[in-house]
Amino acid sequence: MNAFIARTSLAPRHVYRQFAAVTRKMHIKSIPMWTGSSDNYAYLVVDDNSKDAVIIDPANPEEVAPVLKKAIDDGSIKLTAIVNTHHHWDHAGGNTKLRTALGLPNLEIIGGKDCEKVNKTPAHGEGFNIGSIAVKALHTPCHTQDSICWFMQDGDDKVVFTGDTLFHGGCGRFFEGNGAEMHKALNETLAALPDETRVFPGHEYTKSNVKFCMSVLQSEAVKALSAFADKNQETQGKFTIGDEKKHNVFMRPQDPEIQKATGETDPVAIMTKLREMKNSFK
Repeated sequence: MNAFIARTSLAPRHVYRQFAAVTRKMHIKSIPMWTGSSDNYAYLVVDDNSKDAVIIDPANPEEVAPVLKKAIDDGSIKLTAIVNTHHHWDHAGGNTKLRTALGLPNLEIIGGKDCEKVNKTPAHGEGFNIGSIAVKALHTPCHTQDSICWFMQDGDDKVVFTGDTLFHGGCGRFFEGNGAEMHKALNETLAALPDETRVFPGHEYTKSNVKFCMSVLQSEAVKALSAFADKNQETQGKFTIGDEKKHNVFMRPQDPEIQKATGETDPVAIMTKLREMKNSFK
């Protein structure tokens, strides 16, 4: 995500300084796992100035460790922690194996209380830094009770890693929670983030999600998401919280069309009904 500003003899010095001052220092590398089956993502987040880095949800060390080893060996990162979004095996189940594979038995593990070998669980609203990147834990219990979304900001660059809570055009199943909890997670906690915050979910589920969205709401925003998903195999980080408020039916309880489709007007009842509809959608 670094902006590269090519300086030429035609570019005034003050213009170069202006652009260089806003260069992003946060770099995010997606590492697809189990492509074609569960379509997970691990994410390597690096502060380019300090080289400090964390790896998010590295559930399959066989696919993640080689990427990290190369980056560590060539000096491009200093890995400081594993960060988990929730305890399910396909997100936190690789923690111990990754420590072993990297030869880092004491690598810190930050996540919800039930994550494998976790040794740090920030309270809601608390966080830590990755170099100059400010990280904040947003507790979003429902998919699991230990679900945490991780909001990160470096200057004007804002991102959120949502695990199995928020997907592009969808949300996670309520395995350990209910509609009230998911409504709070999506439409209060995450909706309160700046609209320009880019969303990085835990799986590539956009194509299947948007098919359900289209069955409920045929808006221009949903059609645009469908067109993008048809043309792009990977969609992570391509949409923002503001976009989700427009095309994600789980974040639009106020929409008359969604109220009509669910037969409900109460936001929690709408969330519950939408999830039931999605669970049985073919």
